Amino acid sequence: MAAPKRQALGRGLSALLKETENVKSAKDANADKLVGAIAEIEISKIVENPFQPRTKFDEEAIRELSISIKELGVIQPITVRKTADSSFQIISGERRFRASKLAGKTAIPAYIRLADDQTMLEMALVENIQREELDAIEIALSYQRLIEECKLTQEAMSDRVGKKRSTISNYLRLLKLQPIVQAGLRDKMISMGHARAIINIEDQEAQLGLYEEAIAKAYSVRQLEEAVRRIKEGSSAKAKSNTNELKPRYTEIRDVLSDHLNSQVNLSRNTRGKGKIVIPFKNDEDFERILSLLTK
Repeated sequence: MAAPKRQALGRGLSALLKETENVKSAKDANADKLVGAIAEIEISKIVENPFQPRTKFDEEAIRELSISIKELGVIQPITVRKTADSSFQIISGERRFRASKLAGKTAIPAYIRLADDQTMLEMALVENIQREELDAIEIALSYQRLIEECKLTQEAMSDRVGKKRSTISNYLRLLKLQPIVQAGLRDKMISMGHARAIINIEDQEAQLGLYEEAIAKAYSVRQLEEAVRRIKEGSSAKAKSNTNELKPRYTEIRDVLSDHLNSQVNLSRNTRGKGKIVIPFKNDEDFERILSLLTK
């Protein structure tokens, strides 16, 4: 199925800079128009972070990402800091930046930060989440930024935005969808209910196949949930015979850990009570984040 055409994220940088040309810090006039904004920034104006902890990048993975960016654009904007000479330094998203260059892009959507804007950013993101016109992925990205950039836990976010932790967790899980499925949700090809059903399938290729099937057959949410159930039952039938279904107590513990750590925790247990808990992490920063939550 052809990927839906994406509209560019954010406003043009030139228009934004006219209003914020002299903004250097969060204390300056018009800083609130810059902090948390998404702008299409020319790649030539962006410089790599000299303090980037990652020194090696998987070139094949970047090539694959560049193909996705050619088809869909950048689903999740990078984050940059405005410097004194009005160029921009990457804070996060260097893989997306490199892949965009490889894809021949001349501009990339980016969140803009200032050196001392932490409190202002948190306020801007919380206010942003309250806007009615945001799509589900935009809300999920705002929650993710509150976790990663403002160092808020899901409990703290729940207090800030007046949403249940389970609601926040459901939005964050959407970011684990295959990129084309995310784009389809943004473009209203599927609903939030459809997306929440698809996310129960971990394999992203299977997610994409289910997404295409749901559109082709005009599945309702209930029909899609039934298709997911059939897929999962088929997978279970292929599992080893000594694999046991977790008791409710263990699944509850697994789900609580997943929500608390914002990571898909895996828990297994055999008939003798022996098992293991696996907590995946994306990079060194994610590892430190999870470690800090575990040692509180």
